[in-house]
Amino acid sequence: MKKILAIDDEKSIRFIIENTFNKDFEIKTMSNGKEALYWMQSGNLPDLIICDIEMPVMDGFDFIRNVRSSGFFDDIPLIMLSGKEESKDKIKCFEMGADDYVIKPFNPKEIIARIKRRLQSRDIYLERRGN
Repeated sequence: MKKILAIDDEKSIRFIIENTFNKDFEIKTMSNGKEALYWMQSGNLPDLIICDIEMPVMDGFDFIRNVRSSGFFDDIPLIMLSGKEESKDKIKCFEMGADDYVIKPFNPKEIIARIKRRLQSRDIYLERRGN
């Protein structure tokens, strides 16, 4: 079963993600980017990350920066969540290395479709790379 790391400071969003996706995926939720980064650096590698942008301690932009500059987590798909629909935030996320951007509130069926597509693309990429 594929493992998804979901990071959001809003307990209600973590609850929705956990209860919507736990039938198809193994879900690990965290309340901020720093906690999630530490978890990953401790040897836990998710197959995909869903991360909110606006969080205390370490926001989504800092999280993207840390994940993409690490060298260890480069090929993990990263879907950003935001309550803001502004193009500048979307562009910044994509330029920093995010793979997708979803506006909150989101339709769970839409995000599941996005997740499955990202995971399928990643599997094909890793297979071609020989991993």
